[in-house]
Amino acid sequence: MKDMITGAEALMRSLEHQGVKTIFGYPGGSIMPVFDALYDHRKTLNHILVRHEQGAAHAAQGFARVSGEVGVCLVTSGPGATNTITGIADAMIDSTPLVVIAGQVGTGFLGTDAFQEVDLVGITQPIAKWSYQIRSAEDVPWAVARAFYVAKSGRPGPVVLDFAKNAQVEKTEYIPTKLDYIRSYQPVPEMDDLAIRQAAELINNAERPLVLVGQGVELGGAQQELRAFIEKAGIPAGCTMLGLSALPTAHPLNKGMLGMHGNLGPNINTNKCDVLIAVGMRFDDRVTGKLDTYAKQAKIIHFDIDPAEIDKNVKTDIAVLGDCKETLAAVTELLTPATHQEWLDSFLPYEKVEDEKVIRPELHPAGKSLSMGEVVRAVSEATNNEAILVTDVGQNQMMSARYFKFSKERSIVTSGGLGTMGFGLPAAIGATFGRPDRTVCVFMGDGGLQMNIQELGTIMEQKAPVKIILLNNNFLGNVRQWQAMFFNRRYSFTPMLNPDYMKIASAYEIPSRRVMKREELKGAIEEMLATDGPFLLEACVMEEGNVLPMTPPGGSVNQMLLEC
Repeated sequence: MKDMITGAEALMRSLEHQGVKTIFGYPGGSIMPVFDALYDHRKTLNHILVRHEQGAAHAAQGFARVSGEVGVCLVTSGPGATNTITGIADAMIDSTPLVVIAGQVGTGFLGTDAFQEVDLVGITQPIAKWSYQIRSAEDVPWAVARAFYVAKSGRPGPVVLDFAKNAQVEKTEYIPTKLDYIRSYQPVPEMDDLAIRQAAELINNAERPLVLVGQGVELGGAQQELRAFIEKAGIPAGCTMLGLSALPTAHPLNKGMLGMHGNLGPNINTNKCDVLIAVGMRFDDRVTGKLDTYAKQAKIIHFDIDPAEIDKNVKTDIAVLGDCKETLAAVTELLTPATHQEWLDSFLPYEKVEDEKVIRPELHPAGKSLSMGEVVRAVSEATNNEAILVTDVGQNQMMSARYFKFSKERSIVTSGGLGTMGFGLPAAIGATFGRPDRTVCVFMGDGGLQMNIQELGTIMEQKAPVKIILLNNNFLGNVRQWQAMFFNRRYSFTPMLNPDYMKIASAYEIPSRRVMKREELKGAIEEMLATDGPFLLEACVMEEGNVLPMTPPGGSVNQMLLEC
C-alpha cells in the first residue's frame, strides 16, 4: 500500500515537484495545517514572511517578472485571501504567472458564514485565469499541476486555489502529477503560414514601418528574435512601458517609449508610418490615446499569443497568432534586408526638440532643487545601466521609465495596466529573491511608499538587498500635475505631510541617507550601492515638478504637450 499523507503534505510535495523554491505568505487559522506541514520542508521551500497579504502577492509578482518562473503566495481565508485581490487583478492585466493558495473553512461550513469564510472562487473568477476550490485531499496533486500549467502556459496569468481546511488534514495517496494538456484550452495558437507570408510581404513593401514592442517579447523570451527582425528590415521600434527592457536602450533602432508620457518620435510617427507592427502588446489606452485618430493611415500587423487581443481596440489588417519567438523568426526569414534611412532620419527633429525642451531641463535643472529625472539617471548610470528597475506608480514611475536605461532583458518591474500604488516595495523584495545575482533598485514616491511601508519589516528580517530610492516631493505628484493642468491648480487633498523617513529606516535597521543638494547626490548613490543589503536613499525633489511630454487625456497620440 502506498504512503498515506495529509492534503497539506501533498501540497508541499506537489510544490516541490513543480520546482518551487520560494513562497511568499502569511499564516492564519484556515491555513494552519499547511503551515504545519511547511515546517518540515523549510530546507527545500523558503517561505518569506511578509507583513501584509497584498505584499505577498506583489512580492510573488516581482519574483515572477524577473525570474520567468511562477510566483507563489500562501495565505489564510477571509481577509487573508481578500487582501491578495489587488495583486491578483494586477497580475491578470499584466500577464504575470502567479499561483495564490488560500485557506478556506471546511466544506461542512461552506455557505454558513463561518468565521473568516468568503467566496474566494466567486470573487476571483473575473480577475484570474483559473479559480478552483480544493475540497478533498486526493484532489491536491491534480489541482496544483493544473494551476501551474495554466499560470505559465500561453499568455501567463494568476491562478487561485481555495484550499478547504478538511482537505488539508484528510489522508490521501500521493502520486506526483505533471500536466501539459487541458481539453478545450489551447495556450498557443497554431502558426498560420499564410499570415506569416502576408506580414512579410507587407513589411517588405513598406516605406515607413514602425514596430511597437510589448512585454510579450519578454514573456516569450523572444528578445534575440526581435533584434534579428528589426535589424534585417531596418525598422525603428518604440517600446511600451512593460516592454522597455526587451530591447537595449542603446540599440540604434530603439526610438524610446510609447504612450502618454513616452517619447515624441515614436508617438508622433505612429500617425505617420505606413505599416504598424505590434509585437506582444495590447493597444492599451495609455499607448493609443484617442482611438479615432490612432494610426488611421497605416496597415496594422498584430503579433500576439492571445486571440482575444486581436481587433479588441485597434482593427488589424494581418493577425499573426502564436508564440512571438516562433512567429517573429518565421517572418524574419522572408524579409528582404532594408535600411529605411530617410524614415529613420525623420525621428531626429523630434529627438532634438524633446532633448531641448524636456530632457535637458530635467537632467540639468536650472534651479537648486533636485529633479526626479536627474536622480533616476544618476542611479542608472552608477549601476552601469545593468540594474533591475522596480517602480511604484505615479510620477516616480513615469520618470523612472523615461530616464532609467536598460542593457539586460527582464529588467523592468512595474504595475502597468492596473497602476497599483504600493506595488513597488514588495515587488522589489520579490525581485531580490528571483534574481539574487542582480542589483534591484526601486523608485517610489512618498505616497506609494506609505501604502505598503510595513514591508520594511520583511526587508529587515530577510536582509533583502533592496536599494530604495524615495523621490519625496511632499505631494501625490501625478494627481497634483493633473490638478495643475486641468483643474486650475485646485490641489484637492494632494499635499502630503510626511514622517521622518530616516527615523523610520533606523527603526527597521536599514541604513539610510537624505539628499537635498545636487552636490551630495553622487556620493549618496555610491554609498547606497556599496552598502551590503538594503538601503534607503531619500531624495528631496522639487515639489511641483512635472512629467513631460504628455498626451492629454482623450487627446491624440501625436498631440503631445511639451510644457504645462
